[in-house]
Amino acid sequence: MNRIILRVMGGTVGAIGLCLTIGCTFGQSASQMEPAPPATPASEPATSPQTAQTTPTPSPPTNSPPVLTAGDVPAALGIRAVTVIAGLEHPWGLAWLPDGSILITERPGRLRLVRDGALVSNPIAGVPEVFAVGQGGLMDVAIDPNFAENRLIYLTYAHGTEAENRTRVARARLENDRLNDLQVIFEATPAKSGNQHFGSRMVWLPDGTLLVSIGDGGNPPLQIDGELSRWQAQDRQSHLGKIVRLNPDGSIPADNPFVEENNTAPAIWSYGHRNIQGLAIDPATGQIWSTEHGSRGGDELNLIQAGNNYGWPTVSYSTEYATGEPISEERSRPGLVDPKLVWMNAIAPSGLTLYRGDRIPDWQGNLFAGGLVAQEVRRIILDSRGNVASQEAIAIGQRVRDVRQSPDGLLYVITDADNGQLIRLEPGTE
Repeated sequence: MNRIILRVMGGTVGAIGLCLTIGCTFGQSASQMEPAPPATPASEPATSPQTAQTTPTPSPPTNSPPVLTAGDVPAALGIRAVTVIAGLEHPWGLAWLPDGSILITERPGRLRLVRDGALVSNPIAGVPEVFAVGQGGLMDVAIDPNFAENRLIYLTYAHGTEAENRTRVARARLENDRLNDLQVIFEATPAKSGNQHFGSRMVWLPDGTLLVSIGDGGNPPLQIDGELSRWQAQDRQSHLGKIVRLNPDGSIPADNPFVEENNTAPAIWSYGHRNIQGLAIDPATGQIWSTEHGSRGGDELNLIQAGNNYGWPTVSYSTEYATGEPISEERSRPGLVDPKLVWMNAIAPSGLTLYRGDRIPDWQGNLFAGGLVAQEVRRIILDSRGNVASQEAIAIGQRVRDVRQSPDGLLYVITDADNGQLIRLEPGTE
């Protein structure tokens, strides 16, 4: 298979590094990307001063040319994939409890518990009703940093109907394998139609605030207020196509980048995103990384900074599903932040982690991105300046929905299937 690596200068493509063999294609069909598997709008939460430390001051975009890659990358050696459990129905997110148990969401609306290496037969009770159609359903799960004291967990999920739905964030207390005191702390506005692009990943920041990614509302012909839904990503009165930052109770941190601006939703942390399903923090540096789906190619890896605009759909490497035509004639523009990496052939990235474990020293500081279409985990090696130096592929053979580092220092993967699996990546050979 082909491998092409290019760097892009401004809006034109200049070949700095080029490795080519015959047979590479740059297009993917809509079904290959993030396919749809066979309420009343809430007001913006009140602003609150609750933050433990000051967040970064929004900095002007400091673009370096993105790396473009297409086709296969070298296979990672010396890693084996070990199935821990099977029998999960379209698992979506996972998180570890302090006792080593694992919570796993299933998109149809169940929260499962893995205890002592075995899947508990009964799902966790008390999960909210979800809109489990297409890409919608129960999505991410996160554990409160103070779980040992408050027993709180957080869920993202799609809520509503085909005609009117949105992404919600709820929290509840996990007690005796049941969720109690469930509270919706945030819901994205405006409502949208269809069953696409809900996001949504969650990441805790060191100051105790929560980042949540929200999708742009969906592909054409879906519209909101007479305009294609995708343009919500550039509307700062809308939560769609954004990363939002919340206090643990859903209120708005007083130092969010747009909190003092008129006609802007104060929850917004960054904007110009299509559909982020990978979001990770480097615990050593505090840097925030994301992966997001493109349209028929053009998937992105981005380094996220507060207040910045990441361009979708004003600039993009993506093409229209229906026609194959470019979504934008521009791939870069002053004032918009370029991605660090663009996958010209869709890998359909979902799940992202930055490795800081001690079990595989060579992985220190590397990113690991799941691929639904690629059916693999991409190891992304960064140079000392945080730019992409190279990639490797860890074959999984199933759609990878999430990848996380566990307390044992290894990576765990969940696969998106009727009989989904929890898989551990460890040193060794098959």
